[in-house]
Amino acid sequence: MRPRLARFALTVALAACSTREAAREQPAASAASAPPVVPAPPSIPSSGAPAAADAVPEGMALVPGGPFTMGADHGGELDEHPAHAVAIAAYYLDLTEVTNEAWARCVAAKACPPPDATSAGKNGFGGDAGFRGPRQPVSAVSWDAARGYCAWRGRRLPTEAEWEKAARSADGRRYAWGSDEPTPDHAVFGGRGLTGDVGTHRKGDGPFGHHDLAGNVWEWVEDVYDPYAYQRPGAAEGKGSTCEQALEALADLRAQGKKGFTGSNPLPTECEHVLRGGAFNYPGPGLRVTNRVHHPGRYRLVMSGFRCAKDAPAAR
Repeated sequence: MRPRLARFALTVALAACSTREAAREQPAASAASAPPVVPAPPSIPSSGAPAAADAVPEGMALVPGGPFTMGADHGGELDEHPAHAVAIAAYYLDLTEVTNEAWARCVAAKACPPPDATSAGKNGFGGDAGFRGPRQPVSAVSWDAARGYCAWRGRRLPTEAEWEKAARSADGRRYAWGSDEPTPDHAVFGGRGLTGDVGTHRKGDGPFGHHDLAGNVWEWVEDVYDPYAYQRPGAAEGKGSTCEQALEALADLRAQGKKGFTGSNPLPTECEHVLRGGAFNYPGPGLRVTNRVHHPGRYRLVMSGFRCAKDAPAAR
């Protein structure tokens, strides 16, 4: 998860990783333009806030339903294009990334595996112990394990559209906190060798009060990585692609002799999952809310964590 301009060599099982993270390549540091004007999205049911009497689940915050602009027309990478209007229903999202202390409870219940204690060393970040403080985000867990944890909590992984809505709201901002370039007060990023405790960079809070949507660890989301996702009919409803669609898109790019939308990385040859938000070792421009990276779901990288979502009751 380091910049695309400098390939980071992973060892053992991580050597084949083909995303923009340090494990493969990183995003370009180009600036995004001002948010474009996009057509109004279709209306969808249950897009408003839930009734006031409905209790917000512990440790979560509501993201209201309704339209927002997803993606960008300029800057970043081609898989962030085009900007398009998306309408989704209200949902809850964890205020913070899942922590080591929360994950440990799942491990103790024999519902989750321990994090990969070898990933930090393999990626050149020293010993694993520096990443295991109770309030640091859990990392080095696979997409499958993250999904399992959320299910164990009666929750789920957010979709890619839900993640971006939580970080962006309806104003088309470039970063979770607005348009100002990242500083150490906003997020844990920029080559730091370790993650930080969650919720300690409040200047970087998102529009609905969520912490650490930028930096600290990349966050797994539900969606399969499809470089053409924003061009598909379901894009206006925030619907993710199927594995088959993703593989067809990758095959199309391969047939054209293109490397695709992943910098200088080779094109994936299997279905991978999207991660969002940037990480502790990532440069500031890569923290933009439209940035998309991807890894095989089995990968357990010290730069990758997650947070959970939950459906909100329909508005009454």
